Amino acid sequence: MPTSNTDSAPWLTQEAYDRLKKELDERSGPGRAEIIDRIEQAREEGDLKENGGYHAAREEQSKNEGRIQELTHLLETARVGDAPKDDGIVESGMVVEAKIAGDKTTFLFGNREIADDEDDLEVYSERSPLGEAIHGVKAGESVTYTAPNGKDITVEIIKATPYKA
Repeated sequence: MPTSNTDSAPWLTQEAYDRLKKELDERSGPGRAEIIDRIEQAREEGDLKENGGYHAAREEQSKNEGRIQELTHLLETARVGDAPKDDGIVESGMVVEAKIAGDKTTFLFGNREIADDEDDLEVYSERSPLGEAIHGVKAGESVTYTAPNGKDITVEIIKATPYKA
């Protein structure tokens, strides 16, 4: 399993890495073959200009290939590690409860691929201005950062706990 030591590399739990590897294997193996079969069947139906099944299968193929590239890159560059400690410090893989400009919100901090597809949690990247400002901040502390629109925004960290899928 490839890992990177650079701080800019996306961080994944081992569980997320394994789930994404399984998805990549499915998409690049049986999933790809199934789409190719559908394209061939649609091709045999005749005129491709007005063949909705053919165009739908080609569009699905394009989306599948894009996702394969995305997953391949992510899995090759990701830092894979254990879930963060339950110490109240904001880091990748934590569910953060915070007051942002006075509004209370809860979100997953890190890469959107950490979260299970069925989880409706919003995800904030550690590379975003907010993410850079709160990374390493402890529950109970506040920080102020400058948003892309130039406004200073205060963030109070209420709680930070490890994400559990």
